[in-house]
Amino acid sequence: MSRRVLLAAPRSFCAGVDRAIEIVERLLSEHGPPIYVRHQIVHNDHVVRRLERLGAVFVDDEDEIPAGEICVLSAHGVAPAVRENCEKRGLRVVDAVCPLVSKVHAEARRYADTGHLVALVGHADHVEVIGTRGERPDSTVVVESPEAAARLESDGRPVAVISQTTLSLDDVRATVDALEQRFGTLTRPGADDICYATQNRQDAVKRLAEEATLILVIGSQTSSNAQRLVEVARIAGAEAELIDGESELDDDAVSGHEVIGLTAGASTPGELVDATIERLAALGYGEVVEITVAREDVHFRLPREVASA
Repeated sequence: MSRRVLLAAPRSFCAGVDRAIEIVERLLSEHGPPIYVRHQIVHNDHVVRRLERLGAVFVDDEDEIPAGEICVLSAHGVAPAVRENCEKRGLRVVDAVCPLVSKVHAEARRYADTGHLVALVGHADHVEVIGTRGERPDSTVVVESPEAAARLESDGRPVAVISQTTLSLDDVRATVDALEQRFGTLTRPGADDICYATQNRQDAVKRLAEEATLILVIGSQTSSNAQRLVEVARIAGAEAELIDGESELDDDAVSGHEVIGLTAGASTPGELVDATIERLAALGYGEVVEITVAREDVHFRLPREVASA
């Protein structure tokens, strides 16, 4: 049997990432550099470096941006206090927050304002979670694991559960099950908070793992959704590695595998997938078969500041 690559579909950019990057590109085109972006616009080093070459300036805090300049809020979302500080400093805010993240923010406000303790399932140090918790910090607690869920105290308040959008579905389910065991019926959104793109990419990885013994996930170390794809692949029984898509592939890394799965996180550009396919072909994996588990046609409207640019 010839060496093959199974290529996941969908893969790479989601609608929220596409929107965020297009916002920065349009602002650079219309206003010229510098365009300041609070935090990495998306968690991919290749994308960030390319936008820096075009004139984007990425900062960790809005206080680093000169008064009166444009401040783009990254796709991951921010706490209300950040927006208030931007306004106080006279910054021109352009919102590149993913609409699906904004939906979770709205849920956090709604549940907290109706007397619930909001259990936010996610990683406490992730920028998305920091922003979501900031909506109602006195009524929101981050729950990182089933063990933490089992220890949670609600002080008699009803518990509502929301989640970081980029987690593994299995991780969320285990923690929510633990919350249900502790508190009984939970209030939760009508639809899962795990975004469509995260779910589709995880489903594709599970399908690849039915045949591939090694799955390569292209993404940056800082990308939560790419890290989760590696976890999902390993849980499904395949070996899995996170690669950046720019470095050379060592023959030793793929030796012993006749069928390799290939996918990319939602913040990874397609050009890195193409480059990896070429590297795999040079190592003898010339046959590429696309495995499609879903079709995506989601598009998010641009903010008014750039819609006509």
